[in-house]
Amino acid sequence: MPEEKIRLLVADDEESIRGSLSMLLGEEGYDVTTVPSAEEALERFGRDPFPLVITDIRMGGMSGIDLLKEVRKLRPETEVIIMTSYASLETAVLALRSGAYDYLLKPFEDLELVITAVARAVEKGCLVRERNRLMEALARKNEELSAINTFLAERANRDGLTGLYNHRYFQEALARETALCVRHGRALSLIFGDVDHFKQFNDMHGHQAGDMVLCRIAEILQKCIRMSDVVARYGGEEFVVLLPDTIQEDARELAERIRVAIESHPFPGGETQPGGKLTISIGLSSFPEDGRETGALIQRADSALYAAKRSGRNLVRVHG
Repeated sequence: MPEEKIRLLVADDEESIRGSLSMLLGEEGYDVTTVPSAEEALERFGRDPFPLVITDIRMGGMSGIDLLKEVRKLRPETEVIIMTSYASLETAVLALRSGAYDYLLKPFEDLELVITAVARAVEKGCLVRERNRLMEALARKNEELSAINTFLAERANRDGLTGLYNHRYFQEALARETALCVRHGRALSLIFGDVDHFKQFNDMHGHQAGDMVLCRIAEILQKCIRMSDVVARYGGEEFVVLLPDTIQEDARELAERIRVAIESHPFPGGETQPGGKLTISIGLSSFPEDGRETGALIQRADSALYAAKRSGRNLVRVHG
């Protein structure tokens, strides 16, 4: 497949200059488009940008400097070479300060200087475009890597069956929230729940059916809580809900709503459970009345849970 020619745009109000550059650069393998004004050059460029623009500095109407500035706004990576008949340092400095890659003096005394200037500008443009391509590719890879790392971190914090947070994440969240309570005097409550007679359900219906029950309970818990709460699978058929900024009375009301929601849900196979339905026992503890350390809060919520079990199950109990 033949290599695609590099496109150049030449703007000059002198027909002889346009013709000379078109012939010279065309022989060098470039695809040259010529226009007689900066306005037409800008219109052509706006429709289909060129990697290199060669423009006279002074033409009727828009100047080459103004064209340069407009071109760089539209496509910063385009290189621009300014041509001038005014061989003053001031003119050259103005062009370069405005973002020109180089300048050429008219009339052209050495055509090799023109060819060399164009070749170097084209090479620089290619390098800039390649750098930009690599930077974009790197940015995409970094975004993909960041997304993968976020996904993996999230997976590491989640229970594989229910999708709830796991035991490790819960412990970290509880430690973090307890520290905030100590520092700022805020309230905090824990709800511990354990599915009643779950071994009996598994023995009768199989572990696959038991897993479906756990997943459905996870969904019910997530519907009951706030965005700021943390619900986790503590282990087996045990669940825990961390309630920041929640006093014991409010936590008990939420625990009762959870208990009723699970008791009233039509779990497949639930009718074979004692009482004809699948239920959950719940215990809760609160900061600071039940403890100011994570271990004490967990132990007392767990103690309240087993008090609910001993009292007949399908109950909510508060520590003490």
